[in-house]
Amino acid sequence: MPFSALIGGWRKAALGALSAVALSSTASLAQSPLQLVDLKLMLAVDVSGSVDFWEADLQRDGYVQALRDPTVINTMLSGQTGRIALSYIEWAGGDHQRVVVGWTVIDSPAAALDFAETLDVKPHMGGRRTSIGNMLDFAVKYFRDSRFFAERQVIDISGDGPNNSGTRVDDARDRAIASGLVINALPILNERPSPYGFPKLDDLDIYYEECVVGGDGAFVIAAKGIKSFAAAVRRKMILEVAGRTPDRAVRRVPAAASGGGGYNCDIGEQQLHEFLNRGDD
Repeated sequence: MPFSALIGGWRKAALGALSAVALSSTASLAQSPLQLVDLKLMLAVDVSGSVDFWEADLQRDGYVQALRDPTVINTMLSGQTGRIALSYIEWAGGDHQRVVVGWTVIDSPAAALDFAETLDVKPHMGGRRTSIGNMLDFAVKYFRDSRFFAERQVIDISGDGPNNSGTRVDDARDRAIASGLVINALPILNERPSPYGFPKLDDLDIYYEECVVGGDGAFVIAAKGIKSFAAAVRRKMILEVAGRTPDRAVRRVPAAASGGGGYNCDIGEQQLHEFLNRGDD
């Protein structure tokens, strides 16, 4: 091989190696380390068609009140790092998962109050149908893509009805648990009629226990009507931020629960089918 060709080959190899090092260094600089927090908590709130504007406003106000509560704030700041990462999502059916307030570090009373103020002034945007399953699949990705690390990752779901569209809720629950998430729930046992005449599920709290919640220490706290929602939110947030489970009136669901109690987790889909076909007989 001519000497000039040999030199040319070495030069190309050297340039290639230098380019690889440069690209690697650039990628490393672009990847900032994850920030350590005590808890990653997603507040996931139902804004489907069964939730009218009055109810949506009371739900939002319940979370705003809780985030301004001194006991809730002190609990959020009392962990090992003194901070949590918090987000607020509103969801309905299909692909309706709206990030109202994205991942935010709560590391001081001022940060909690700022989050509450930001949430308070955001506009309401409802949607059709109810897909808890799609929301859980969205949550898995949303947690994974965050810039925070926490040993505890919790989804706090509130809603007034069962899954009636999208992916199966129990399958989505199992995927979420397998990804390391804990799912807690605040079902609203609402006696008010649906604005569209859609039937209510009388044992919604049991549905959430059997088909929705799961993970280590998961629990359900039911709000007995929308007017008691704020008090239920406050209690629930204190418990889940502190990593505690209620002593009574709530069922603790073990990790990777699969709805083994025989409950029909497709009840919402069946209700919707019957409702849409009620005039066919």
